[in-house]
Amino acid sequence: MSEFVTVSKHEGVLTLVMNRPGKNNALTNDMYGALADALEVSDHDPDVRVVMIRGEGANFTGGNDVGEFAAGGDGPRHVVRFLRALATLRKPLIAAVQGKAVGIGTTLLLHCDHVVLAENAELITPFVSLALVPEAASSLLLPARIGHVRAFAMFAAGEAVGALDALAWGLANKVVALADLTATALAFAQRLVDQPLGALIATKALMRATSAINERMDVEGVEFAARLKSPEAQEAFLAFAQRRRPDFRQFR
Repeated sequence: MSEFVTVSKHEGVLTLVMNRPGKNNALTNDMYGALADALEVSDHDPDVRVVMIRGEGANFTGGNDVGEFAAGGDGPRHVVRFLRALATLRKPLIAAVQGKAVGIGTTLLLHCDHVVLAENAELITPFVSLALVPEAASSLLLPARIGHVRAFAMFAAGEAVGALDALAWGLANKVVALADLTATALAFAQRLVDQPLGALIATKALMRATSAINERMDVEGVEFAARLKSPEAQEAFLAFAQRRRPDFRQFR
């Protein structure tokens, strides 16, 4: 269990809190492991009927801890477990999002069944800017949700999407004042707790093309691993460490 992930259970709701606000809740390998553990266990815990995820502090999450990627290797090894847990979670998943939701912070929302955004929320997917490719089956799910051209702008140019646009595009259910964010998400979770769990699980399963999602994750994973070792990615990580703009024009 990571010291930066808080897990609590109350009246049927399992709440997962990314709690590393000093680093914008950037996700480390240990944090991915803790989140994956909680999701995997929740599916078989009779006391859990709904799962809610949120971030502590100003931002939902800054995405992957780039320092771990820059250190070499294939990145956080528990991320694959987390992505699979998202794809296969049987019980309803709710997100409460404030501030910046970067990378996985946005793509995980595509696996949520109910998303509440604070008015200051920004969804950002800067994969190409880091010389990488989308993950979490988002290359399949995001265009299906908002259309190719909008999804391409988010992926290829890293264009941020504000809360009101995210709501209009179908990426969220509600936009609320920051002060009301957690309470609003929790109120919906409590509504679901009172619903028949078997019917909820069956309905979610009917709405999710899990096989296609897992297949796309496999394809993305192969390409992501290859991109991670590319000269372009090494330049991106070096530029990040040196606090400068990367120079990708040197690569043909």
